[in-house]
Amino acid sequence: MSTAKANDTVKVHYTGKLTNGQVFDSSLERDPLQFTVGGGQMIKGFDEAVNGMEVNEKKTVTIPCAEAYGDRNDQLIQQVPRTDLPADMKPEPGQTLVATNQDGQQTHVIVKEVSEENITIDANHPLAGQDLIFEIELVEIG
Repeated sequence: MSTAKANDTVKVHYTGKLTNGQVFDSSLERDPLQFTVGGGQMIKGFDEAVNGMEVNEKKTVTIPCAEAYGDRNDQLIQQVPRTDLPADMKPEPGQTLVATNQDGQQTHVIVKEVSEENITIDANHPLAGQDLIFEIELVEIG
């Protein structure tokens, strides 16, 4: 039986959990996730877990934060003057915004705090600093 290897296009079903058991994402209610093994489309630990799997094989892997979304970086938390925002914007904690830097590159940020003068935004990935547990089933090697 063939196994998934670098440059193979594969389809997997997965459920991602935090170490406390909370599910943060799952493909079970939708089409399987398709990606190229070793193609840089997935977090390192997930990609490495699929490499070498056989079709219909299931496994559970714990991926340390260094092989997932990395450690949280306090430098990615910033205060922005409300005068820099569009006048009609009403930011609220938990809201996701798209910030554009001087080079035109866009980044998703989460509003953490709102005051009269400033908002505090966090550009860390929401799963940064977390070890992740994935239940993976290799559905197809294409």
